[in-house]
Amino acid sequence: RAASGRPPPGPGPGPASHPPPRRRRNGSARLGAGRLSPSPRSGPESDRSLLLAPPPPVLPPPRRARPAAQRRSGKCRRRSAPPQKHISIQRQLAELEKLADLNEGEFTLAVSQNTDLHVTDEKKPCPLCPEEKFKACYGHKLHRHLQNLHWKISVEFEGYRMCICHLPCRLVKPNLVGDQTFSKMGAHYHCIICSATIARRTDMIGHINRHVNKGETESRFITAPAPKSSHEVLKESDTDVQVLPNYSTPQKTDSYFNPKMKLNRQLIFCALAVLAEERKPIECLDAFGATGIMGLQWAKHLRSSVKVTINDCNENSVTMIQENCHLNKMKVKLNAKEEDNDEALGGGEQNTDTIEVTKMDANVIMHMRSFDFIHLDPFGTSVNYLDSAFRNVRNLGIVSLTSTDISSLYAKAQHVALRHYGCNIVRTEYYKELAARIVIAAVARAAARCNKGIEVLLAVALEHFVLVVVRVLRGPSPADDSAKKVRYLIHCQWCEERIFQKESNMVEENPYQQLPCDCHGSMPGKTAVVLGPLWSGALFNTGFLRRMLFEAVQYGLDETQPLLKTLVCEAECTTLKNFSTHKECGVYIKTPDTSAESCVLHGKRKNNEVVRNAAKRQKSDNSAEHPAFYYNIHRHSIKGMNMPKLNKFLNYLSEAGYRVSRTHFDPMGVRTNAPLAQFKTILVKYSTPTYTGGQAEGPLHLTEDVHMGDQVPAAADGKAGDAEFLEDDKSGDTATMFTNDCPTHCAAD
Repeated sequence: RAASGRPPPGPGPGPASHPPPRRRRNGSARLGAGRLSPSPRSGPESDRSLLLAPPPPVLPPPRRARPAAQRRSGKCRRRSAPPQKHISIQRQLAELEKLADLNEGEFTLAVSQNTDLHVTDEKKPCPLCPEEKFKACYGHKLHRHLQNLHWKISVEFEGYRMCICHLPCRLVKPNLVGDQTFSKMGAHYHCIICSATIARRTDMIGHINRHVNKGETESRFITAPAPKSSHEVLKESDTDVQVLPNYSTPQKTDSYFNPKMKLNRQLIFCALAVLAEERKPIECLDAFGATGIMGLQWAKHLRSSVKVTINDCNENSVTMIQENCHLNKMKVKLNAKEEDNDEALGGGEQNTDTIEVTKMDANVIMHMRSFDFIHLDPFGTSVNYLDSAFRNVRNLGIVSLTSTDISSLYAKAQHVALRHYGCNIVRTEYYKELAARIVIAAVARAAARCNKGIEVLLAVALEHFVLVVVRVLRGPSPADDSAKKVRYLIHCQWCEERIFQKESNMVEENPYQQLPCDCHGSMPGKTAVVLGPLWSGALFNTGFLRRMLFEAVQYGLDETQPLLKTLVCEAECTTLKNFSTHKECGVYIKTPDTSAESCVLHGKRKNNEVVRNAAKRQKSDNSAEHPAFYYNIHRHSIKGMNMPKLNKFLNYLSEAGYRVSRTHFDPMGVRTNAPLAQFKTILVKYSTPTYTGGQAEGPLHLTEDVHMGDQVPAAADGKAGDAEFLEDDKSGDTATMFTNDCPTHCAAD
């Protein structure tokens, strides 16, 4: 540039100007990587040529290499290769044994070439244990170690085993030098999906389940099987529902579905069908929809008779309910103000059935709107929703609730029962009926706070749930009558005799006098406890149960019919042989005329005629109330004696003048109004010694006779009724049918 006469570049801006060289903190200029070294010439011309030379481009500093420990850890950047499968994740035990036969770094090469490994007689270390934990040993001992420790204590997923690992695989913070070291940690597992390090086996199982729940089951180590849908379609009572793979775990899924509750759903459907025959249309609510299976069954079978609302507070459950509605060709209305949408229902069918799906808290929707039928099925206890359920339920409506907190109701967690229900209970032979009466007592108190009374229509306590169905009677008088039926129970801890306390506010000097037994005088100490408060009224409504049985026959619910037959006999406290039959449907149902109840006003003013008819029906149905509680025949058997068959024993009690029936609460239970002393006396009378090897026709000679008293005429009437029944059915068709259709809940013989 000096030879051409051009001026040197000045400091001002311009296309020929260059930025000054960057300075270090100490003021010296930074030399680029590609800068030329100065020539050996010296003088002003050489210095000028150096100043006029263009500066080289500034290159970024070289990347600092990461420590080797960090490269082995698998915690790579986004652009790095995905982590490799850990050596503790294998398909077969043979692969783990091959890994033990290799030296460090040879396993990957041998597996890639698919070559067999040479087994020597040298001592070999465990590939998943450090040297200080498991020293090198011979092959047979190492084989037992790998099989019994690492392979057995593993987590299996998609054909792979995540074996337990004892290597120091977790990194610690870098030291002063900058390197990271491995820490001494205990046994752990490596996740095959995300390569996470989990300490405990139970935590590893939960970690894998969370991946499955989220749909994260893909891993580059797993050979992808045939693609399958994340939803599973189940069918029940001609209703299809799609659920998640973990639908049976309520704590870890949003679409809980329990196939064991099918009987519960059918009983609730029969109760709703009976109410739909009384008045149409009715507004019904499934407050805890989950998959929506119950509301879908209501709308699909009852159709225009019901207006179904399915509610759930979980957003994923609401989405699942909407998908199940479309799967069953039902229209969805998201809220009450929104009109029905005209979405395609599939198949080209025009279906006018509409289901309203809401996303609210159950207490909120029951406070906001009124319903004729409400079903509560929360997780655990339902006492938190009783006040809102009875607040706006319409007169003569029905409230059904399913309680699944059986640990507290069945006296396994007595402190929880005291906390939730305010009841003091102990484990008794009649604990299932005790659980039903506890729930009804809580329902009666909640209804009374809303100036409403209840009429118990049905109470069922089985292995997994307690179902209670009540009818709501509006007014302070029914509320007072229901509140009076909540009483305490005196229970003898020696003989398990029981009786409800008398309705009195006065303190009794000797409460043991109320018990029929004399254990307090013959046994030392305090022999009785006070349980409750419990519901002391009837548990069944005979007329309602008969109509439920009729609906079960009409809709082909074969699994529910045996249980309903048992409930009808239990409500009437009679044996199954007195149950009449019908020529067409198999069951003869005597239902009162409900034509006057077909039109019911939904306002707050009561229809006097409807209330009067309901009171008459309730009085006629409860005219012969069944005895409270039952006795288990095995609990009171005599040592060294053969008990009579249960059906024969029922006949013996009936001949003695007592009301008797079997119960669904206990397959070997007997519901009777006979005191426990008379129950044991008749049981001993018709028992035979063990060494005879058979049942004797006549009774044994006892030191204590059976005192029947005024009950002999009743026994004679019972014999006459049996003779008349047998004479009318000489053909034997009825007897044969009931022998074959005997309920499984009572088929203990």
